[in-house]
Amino acid sequence: MLKKFSGEFSTISMIAIIIAATFLIAFLFNWMAHRYIKRSLMMPDHDVTSFQFFRHIITAIIYLVGFAAALVQIPALKIVGHSLLAGAGVISLVAGLASQQALSNIMSGILIVVFKPFRINDRITLRETFTGIVEDINLRQVVIRDFENNRIIIPNSVISSDIIVNAHMSDAKCCKMIEIGIGYSSNMERALEIMTEEVAKHPLYIDTRTPKDIKNGTPLVVARVIALAESSVTLKVWAWAENATDGFVLYCDLLQSIKHRFDAENIEIPFPQRKVTLQKEED
Repeated sequence: MLKKFSGEFSTISMIAIIIAATFLIAFLFNWMAHRYIKRSLMMPDHDVTSFQFFRHIITAIIYLVGFAAALVQIPALKIVGHSLLAGAGVISLVAGLASQQALSNIMSGILIVVFKPFRINDRITLRETFTGIVEDINLRQVVIRDFENNRIIIPNSVISSDIIVNAHMSDAKCCKMIEIGIGYSSNMERALEIMTEEVAKHPLYIDTRTPKDIKNGTPLVVARVIALAESSVTLKVWAWAENATDGFVLYCDLLQSIKHRFDAENIEIPFPQRKVTLQKEED
């Protein structure tokens, strides 16, 4: 009896040690990984997407091996434990237990990391509805932080088959197009001058001209008449910024500064007007 109790206590103790060691190893690995990622994010053009994804895979393997090692200590579950520890056994066990959707998310996550339609810290837009910064790509999902600091959780299988607008892929520069309608009686040439002046003097505006463009006399800022609407002449100016974040600030500032300049120089921004005629009914 005492011998049996001693054996059971020894088994329980070993399982507890294995579980504790598993959690400790996983914690230390993730702690070191977080430090590496934090340092890498400070380096320009350093992509941590693949490392972050495989960090999740390695963490899962650590827990899987630890769980299998704990099962081996229980005589009745030794076969299951050895199957988990065997490479082929891991694949067959996961394929048998995991749902089709879970496997689809894992495979989609691997494809995202390999082909990189987006990376961590990229600004992306989905379905013209969700826009935000990619925070994490793990085995199941992509985490996006929107501009209200909410987290949008999207399964890998969903986002990999969706249409994505990536503001940082290959070239992060952003062109904001500002359209403003002015009255037909307003000075059109002066309005175009004001728009180009306001864009050119903004600190976030960047010159995207090549040396050849400058030599050929391409203007620093381009503004044109693009439409003759019912009650206004539509003008458009193109303003380039270093990235999408600067582009948004540039766009908002220019709307305000151009409006102030138009008001100061009596350039009208009309609103739609309709003439209504009421016909008197005859008795």
